[in-house]
Amino acid sequence: MATIEDVAKLAGLSRSTVSRVLNNHPYVTDEKKRLVYEAMKQLEYYPNSSAQRLRTQKTDTIAVLVPRLTNPFFPFLIEGLEMIAVKYGFQLLICQTHHDKEKELSFLNLLLTKQVDGLIFTAIENDWATIDSFKTYGPMILCNEYMSEATVPIVRLDQVKGSYLGTRHLIEKGHKEIAYCGGTSSELGIDREQGFRKALAESGLVVNEKWLFRDLYSIECGKTLLRKLVEMDHRPSAIFTGSDEVAAGIIREAKNHKIRIPNELAVIGFDDQPIAELLEPSLTTIRQPTRDMGMKTMELMLAMLANPNMNEARQIIELPIQVISRESV
Repeated sequence: MATIEDVAKLAGLSRSTVSRVLNNHPYVTDEKKRLVYEAMKQLEYYPNSSAQRLRTQKTDTIAVLVPRLTNPFFPFLIEGLEMIAVKYGFQLLICQTHHDKEKELSFLNLLLTKQVDGLIFTAIENDWATIDSFKTYGPMILCNEYMSEATVPIVRLDQVKGSYLGTRHLIEKGHKEIAYCGGTSSELGIDREQGFRKALAESGLVVNEKWLFRDLYSIECGKTLLRKLVEMDHRPSAIFTGSDEVAAGIIREAKNHKIRIPNELAVIGFDDQPIAELLEPSLTTIRQPTRDMGMKTMELMLAMLANPNMNEARQIIELPIQVISRESV
């Protein structure tokens, strides 16, 4: 059985440094934490003298990794997860990664050290090869986010279809010069842009690369984007955004520049958050069944905990998606 000294030797660090990592000492660098976690994983070391007990104990806790809770999409998703978890006597541990790879790895260590029974990703920062090695320590599910190489269950939406429907809606309203605002370069983000491009191509419209904007998430991002459009010699007549928050920022800033929505700029969001109905004008958006996605994910997690053989099965559960037409288009 591995000891803390074995971990220190493999990590190339002192025993005291390893001890500080295990006790969540605040003054340890992320790199040293990473070295310790990797050594622990290789050695199957559990930071407790009752290692065998730790291998089999049940915590009734599920870790949920989210990029940031300031995005209203995630609290609604968590609400769906919690509705099912509480019903069956489980609790959630919410972990914000802030899009940080090292933070994500530190939360994955919760599985390794048996502090949680399972782990749910709502976004992914590391490559799958890094994440995959943690499967042996407990069930994992991808919820909302997805990767084609993932070997765990996925609960998701058809993002290509969502952006395709949204872009088609703009085209059917007569728009031919359409900008696109997306998220990250993740598979989800790539799929959304694919749907956008597909809708334009089917209508014989050309994608203007100057009107493609990426890695935007917040209301402030939306305000900044509107200011960029204002500075253009020729701006689009409509914009598809991958977030109601970004769309809200665009609409708010448009008022400051006396740009009329939708007369001078049509805006479509994504998610159908409560803010969509409260905006003036109200926001046309793509509705995701966020709570339902959370509930379905937790039901699947509990089934995996009850039947460990399910952990080896890769399955994809896809939920419906639709356009909600309001005043911004």
